[in-house]
Amino acid sequence: MSKHHKIAPPKPVRRPVYPVLAALLLLIGLGVWLYLKGGSGTQPDKLPSQAGNQTASMVDEGQCAGCHARQANDWRGSHHQLAMQEATDASVLGDFNDVTFQGEGETTRFFRKEGGFWVNTPGANGKPADFRVAYAFGVAPLQQYLIEIPGGRLQALGVAWDVDKRAWFHLYPGQGVDFRNPLHWSRPQQNANFMCVECHTTGFKRNYDPAADRFSSQWNSLGVGCQACHGPASGHLDWAAKKLDAANAGFAIDLSGTNRIRAVETCARCHSRRAPLDDGHHQENRLMDDYLPSALTRELYELDGKIKDEVFEYGSFAQSRMFAKGLRCSTCHNPHSTALEVPGNGLCLQCHNPSGKTGISGIDGKGLKAKDYDNPEHHHHPQGQAGSQCVDCHMPGKSFMVNDYRHDHGFTLPNPARALRLGTSDACLGCHRDQSGDRVAEQFRLWYGEAKADAPRYDESLWLIRNGRPGASRALYQQLEIRELPAIRRATLLAELPAYPSERALKAAARDLTHPAPQVRLAAIRAVAALVPPEQRRNLLAPLLTDPVRGVRITAAHELLGLRATGLGNYEKTWDKAIAEYEAVQLKLQERAEANLNLALLYQANGRGDAVESRLRTALQRDPEFLPALVALVQWLDGNFRWEEGRALLDRGLKEHPQSALLQHANGLMLVRKGDLPAALEAFAEAVRLEPQNSQYDYVYAVALHDSGQLETACHRLEELLERDAANREARLALISYWREAGQMQKVQALLAELEQQNPDDPALRRE
Repeated sequence: MSKHHKIAPPKPVRRPVYPVLAALLLLIGLGVWLYLKGGSGTQPDKLPSQAGNQTASMVDEGQCAGCHARQANDWRGSHHQLAMQEATDASVLGDFNDVTFQGEGETTRFFRKEGGFWVNTPGANGKPADFRVAYAFGVAPLQQYLIEIPGGRLQALGVAWDVDKRAWFHLYPGQGVDFRNPLHWSRPQQNANFMCVECHTTGFKRNYDPAADRFSSQWNSLGVGCQACHGPASGHLDWAAKKLDAANAGFAIDLSGTNRIRAVETCARCHSRRAPLDDGHHQENRLMDDYLPSALTRELYELDGKIKDEVFEYGSFAQSRMFAKGLRCSTCHNPHSTALEVPGNGLCLQCHNPSGKTGISGIDGKGLKAKDYDNPEHHHHPQGQAGSQCVDCHMPGKSFMVNDYRHDHGFTLPNPARALRLGTSDACLGCHRDQSGDRVAEQFRLWYGEAKADAPRYDESLWLIRNGRPGASRALYQQLEIRELPAIRRATLLAELPAYPSERALKAAARDLTHPAPQVRLAAIRAVAALVPPEQRRNLLAPLLTDPVRGVRITAAHELLGLRATGLGNYEKTWDKAIAEYEAVQLKLQERAEANLNLALLYQANGRGDAVESRLRTALQRDPEFLPALVALVQWLDGNFRWEEGRALLDRGLKEHPQSALLQHANGLMLVRKGDLPAALEAFAEAVRLEPQNSQYDYVYAVALHDSGQLETACHRLEELLERDAANREARLALISYWREAGQMQKVQALLAELEQQNPDDPALRRE
């Protein structure tokens, strides 16, 4: 529950000399952090039914077992059933017999009192206090505990119980997570109402009251029950009693039917890294009506799509050949027990066997080879030992939350030589760490020969693209021309197009505005918006304002904000409706500082300046540690001729967070606007020192050096930047300009030649 993306603050009224802070932060178009969410209570949720105008509502799930005994028996005792339980002697697995755990500079004592389970640990003020455990979260391989604090808030304790080792451990070892850290259990980033509970209960609603700043969260039942996946069952009960003639047996959708995309999206509501668009989900909706799933970003996934950070399976599976061939989650997993349908290698051998034929209906068996895969002649490991199981080589994983091992669901092929070349992980290299990588790669080659590919590989192409290598843009277009490219990979590649601008890039992005996959359409919208100025977006993006999927509609509306003043012509009404949907999404998430910052951005761009400052201050009230909102407020005050007030606010922030590169950089920008370039240079240098891998900080520092008369120093700084980030077009163009200014035409020509190798269609080449 600790991963996040940063949100861009609003631009100031007066443009600063240097790139505004919006360029420094990774903007998620709709703003909120890609997490799981959370709450407490018992109120049933109601959703519209497909059977006329009636309302489907949650029912007592005890009624399900009468007709569905087998499924109910599978579910009892499963991770789904036990996902969240009230803290009782039966549910709590941790040792609360007055034991003490020390970690991250804090001491936590676990004890019993008043018939309940308690912890004594530092709270938000850093002072130890007693807190009652309200709920047990999960059952294996670890169990977390939710603490109930005022305001209806449930907070996830950072010290968890290792079920196998029977010991307490910290979820963020070595990260210095004390009460001042945003990851501390008492902080908003560990609020379970928003982050967690939705995926551990059935029929959950956060029910946040922004006026009172409190939650009245509710659910129909604890644990992931029948209606968590199938939806409200009142219509189904009426159908079963023959009181209702309805499609799908009275449910919003039929999960057992042929629409595997909808079935997988049902699982993805929890098993994906995503941003919420509402308070809960609606079963009849597409995934992107209620959530925005992440693409294969460099922060979350390796170049070949394997998991790097905690992403909860969906993103890996959606890019796999298994998914493309027709598999769904329930092909391999019993959705009720969560166990595998067939143990061990037998699961894979249903399709990958000596007959070359699949034993599972609905699966495309074209391309299957008749081969005995469960044989040392194939896997080259003794039967029954490590390396002999299909998952060992084709589903390597990682441990998250310290001891929770997650298998990668991309079903990749190991290739140690390629992994060494691209810098990715590999099953062979991961197991044989005691041997040199080259030796492992050579042995693999002797066993399996040289890998051959009929088409350019996605991972090798992405390596060229992200590293700014010769042929980068060509590799990008080659990938985008592959018809059967998985949608999530296509969306990922579209996000790379703005780094290689050209007419061809724009055409590639525009073509995918009508792609059948909503995630691709959304990525295409953002790519088009990055490739053309606002006044050229209308005809391309406006048709998406009526897209059938909410996530796509509101993204299009957001990217057309710049045309509000000049007019949208015949699209004015549809834009008004779509941007109102965007605002409604943020209002549903007002408990989050990020959403309030997004509202401030919206109001500033939408001509509602009187509402901007209050939203920024609300963002800081929700989370005082959310520094992008602090910087945004400073810039807003400065841009509205309240420099001294903004200066005092930033100085206070710097005093409280002296190690924040973001605040140091913002300080530099503010000093530039006031004409104090020497002091600004010191601030920019400090930002770079604190966050040396941030290319944008380095770029702005180089610009400031140039403007202070240190031309050669600025050039050398940009050269160092391009050595580690060769795809940084902004830095390259600045360096070309500076070397030309210095009369170093040979270096200018060399940089232009490299740019032409990267992207021969770059419009900057035509100006030379």
